[in-house]
Amino acid sequence: MANKLMDPIGRLMGLRYKSHPWHGVDIGPEAPEVITCFIEMVPRDTVKYEVDKVTGYLKIDRPGKYSNSVPALYGFIPQTLSGDMVAQLAREKTGNAEITGDNDPVDICILTEKEITHGDILVRARPIGGFRMIDKNQADDKIIAVLKHDAMFESFNDVSEVPQKVVERLKHYFLTYKDLPGQPSQCEITHTYGREEAMEVINRSLTDYTKKFENLDNILSLV
Repeated sequence: MANKLMDPIGRLMGLRYKSHPWHGVDIGPEAPEVITCFIEMVPRDTVKYEVDKVTGYLKIDRPGKYSNSVPALYGFIPQTLSGDMVAQLAREKTGNAEITGDNDPVDICILTEKEITHGDILVRARPIGGFRMIDKNQADDKIIAVLKHDAMFESFNDVSEVPQKVVERLKHYFLTYKDLPGQPSQCEITHTYGREEAMEVINRSLTDYTKKFENLDNILSLV
C-alpha cells in the first residue's frame, strides 16, 4: 500500500521536523508480511508509556501499580486504525454484535532475544499471530510478531510454533495490566489466532486508517 504522506511532501517535512509516529511513518512496502513498528515500551519499563496523539511525542500514561511488566517490545503499527473493518471481524469471530473499534492504532508486541533498553524507536518485524482482545466491547487486537532477523525467534512463522509459556506470559500481561484489586477485569481475550488472521487484521486496519484520515495528505500539502 502506497504511503501518500511520504511522497513527496512528507519526505520534505521529515527533513526538518520529526515525523509523527502514527501518521508520518511508512509501514513499509512488504506490509503486512514485514512491517515497520513504533516501540513505546520495553520489558524493563516500570511505567506505561504511550504516544501523545496530538504531538507524536512519547508520554507517561500511568505509573505501574504492580509488579507485572510487559514481557516483550510493545508499541503499535503506524497508519493503522482499529475501526469499523477491524470491529466487523471481531463481531464475526465472537458473535458479539455490540463490538466497535477503539479508534487507536493496532497494538503489537514483538519477540526478541536481545535486550533493547528503551522505546521511542522504529523496528522491523514479522507478524505471526495475535490475541483478539475485547476491552469494554471495543476491539483491541494485540498482534504478535518477531523481530526481523532475530537469532532466537526469526525461525517462527506462526504463533502456534512459539513455546506456550511465552504466549501465556503475553496473555497474562494484557489481561491484568489494567486491573485493580477487588474489581472485575474489563478485558477478555476471546481467541489466539495465527499468522493468516493477523494479516487480515492488519489489512483491515490499514483500510480503516485510510477511510478515517483520507484527507490528511491533502491537509499536509497546504502546510
